[in-house]
Amino acid sequence: MSYEIEFYRLPSGREPVREFLEKLNRQNQLLMSRVIHDIDLLQEAAHAFREPDVKYMGRGIYELRSRAGSNITRVFYFFFRGKRIILTNGFVKKTQKTPPMELEKAHRYKKDYEENHDQLR
Repeated sequence: MSYEIEFYRLPSGREPVREFLEKLNRQNQLLMSRVIHDIDLLQEAAHAFREPDVKYMGRGIYELRSRAGSNITRVFYFFFRGKRIILTNGFVKKTQKTPPMELEKAHRYKKDYEENHDQLR
């Protein structure tokens, strides 16, 4: 049961998750490879993912948790119309708690995506 992965796109055309991955590639290729691997697994079996690999963050947002050594990343995503997964934004985790600003950004992106794609019905 495969899912379609889509990167959220800002009105400017920027894709926050793609930019996050490009930055990771320059800084830590091992961690970037792990995140890509985890996104691939999510695409193939999102329905089977549970904690500690994925955590529900509320209001329809999930976080994909990746680790390479002591480096930890999070990529937020949500499900849209069945088998589509929209990746909103990602960050390198440096503290125990998820930065509220990053989670709020994911909620804003989700709301924007849903509003713009509901018009297409």
